[in-house]
Amino acid sequence: MGEQRPSALAWTSWHHQLHNRLRQQPQLLPAGARLLLAISGGQDSMALLGLLQELQPQHHWTLQLWHGDHGWHASSATVAAELQEWCSGQDLTLEIQQAPGELAHTEAAARRWRYDALERQARLSGADVVTGHTASDRAETMLLQVARGSDLAGLTTLRSLRPLSANGPQLRRPLLGFSREDTAAICRDLALPVWEDPSNQSAAFARNRIRHEVLPVLEALHPGCSRRMAEQAERLSQLRDTQTELSGLVLEQLQHSDGLNRRQIGTLSSATRRQLLAQWLQMQGVPAVDAAQLDQLSTKLAGGAPGGNSDLPGGWQLHWRGDALKLMPPAATH
Repeated sequence: MGEQRPSALAWTSWHHQLHNRLRQQPQLLPAGARLLLAISGGQDSMALLGLLQELQPQHHWTLQLWHGDHGWHASSATVAAELQEWCSGQDLTLEIQQAPGELAHTEAAARRWRYDALERQARLSGADVVTGHTASDRAETMLLQVARGSDLAGLTTLRSLRPLSANGPQLRRPLLGFSREDTAAICRDLALPVWEDPSNQSAAFARNRIRHEVLPVLEALHPGCSRRMAEQAERLSQLRDTQTELSGLVLEQLQHSDGLNRRQIGTLSSATRRQLLAQWLQMQGVPAVDAAQLDQLSTKLAGGAPGGNSDLPGGWQLHWRGDALKLMPPAATH
């Protein structure tokens, strides 16, 4: 843990960089917003806190802090207590929440618990959630998704802004323009304490292996590749937004009775038909349909193919006869 930060900081180039980004993209952290910062004690979240604390007078945010103690290592309770003590010394109130004892030691389970807890706390306080994810995190996620064979949606994860749930608080990630090396430098320059999580070194977690074994090799071959991959993920997210908007306009033209016009959708290319089907099913509330089934449906709905039906996740069914492509909800299929 580092030494205590002075109560008043000089404006640094790091503050200037984030301040300029927020002026260019004010939707990232709107002025006057109530923000719930997820603070793990690691370098990324402490850099986030250090920057937003100093920028708060210019942007008039209300800052609240939350720490989730996963209990994954013997010193996790000590970290939580030391972090709370440091926050108190900075006149900051930190809400600490202990994970349930039965929480599985997997990245996915921990992530679900953390975001569920953050969403509940954010709803109670009328705030949006802010995390310290960086360009390095985005590059790691992109590599993992490419290796898994993800589609475009998977490659655009870790977006700078998204709702935590339907009609729920927003999740904001203002540090995606910074790398992990940047946040380490921010913590040094601002004399911020950092608490290391031993689980971040464990080879049992796929992300750690990408971080410690794969990205260093890629960076040695192509310096700066992590930031470029993060920028590519951002461009892909913008492409997906455009694709979604255009697909919505096409779906309006394909409306037929209480479904879609099967004849018209059958004249489109297989890839376009697949995209429209995926978006339409999602809009109707159907649970995620995997890529293989979407490909099968696209083939079955090609022009000239016979009528038929298909079972979908969650008990939904898709029926097509003549001109009509209709979706039947679970209650209507029994």
